[in-house]
Amino acid sequence: MSWARVSAKVHKWLALLMAIQILFWFVSGLFFAIAPIETVRSEHRIAELPIQPVSLSTAAIGLQRIAGSQAAAADKIELRSLLDKPVALVSNGEARPRLYNLSTGQQISPIPASMAVAIAERDHDGDERAARVSQVTENTTEYRGPLPAWRIDFEDGANRALYVAADTGAVTARRSTLWRTFDFLWSLHIMDFKNHEDFNTPLLIISTALALIVIVTGIIMFPSRFGYHGWRKRRKARREARAAEARA
Repeated sequence: MSWARVSAKVHKWLALLMAIQILFWFVSGLFFAIAPIETVRSEHRIAELPIQPVSLSTAAIGLQRIAGSQAAAADKIELRSLLDKPVALVSNGEARPRLYNLSTGQQISPIPASMAVAIAERDHDGDERAARVSQVTENTTEYRGPLPAWRIDFEDGANRALYVAADTGAVTARRSTLWRTFDFLWSLHIMDFKNHEDFNTPLLIISTALALIVIVTGIIMFPSRFGYHGWRKRRKARREARAAEARA
């Protein structure tokens, strides 16, 4: 049996076996190419807010207030503004970060739901107000950021949800219907149907190897499908006929 015939059989059955997954790869790949990643991440809906620097004098006095409150030691201190108020984010190794109000020296983390809503509404570009707020204490396929966190939902036509970390007051994720569609197609693309993030799964490796065999066998079949082998046989027969005539 020729290589072309063997390749034809292997190609046919493997292509039948892999058809759905190959379809998923092409559909998801087309979607990824069309959808701008900035839009998927809702970066186009981030409000442009003026930068509010914290003066050194405010920082120095505020840190003295924090030290006077018997706060634990820190190996990193970040100064910034939060809802127009100067704050300090104090971190120490693997411990949960602490957020302090520099004006009072008081710890304000974990932030309450009302503050998380205010942060999300300020970050979200548009006139929509928060429709729902809920606490997040476990990571999911939609959110794998710092915990605990607050989820703030907006009814803006895109089912957008913003996640605000309770310990830092930072917006750590922006989700929408477009993002969820992207994430679902990504899970099909990398064949991680549970966590949607591992692209080194044995299933993906095996499927990719089988798809590669489909391509290679298709290449081997290519000449015979376009009549190359038949053309060679006919050409050889004509040469032999002419040789026979010459000898006669």
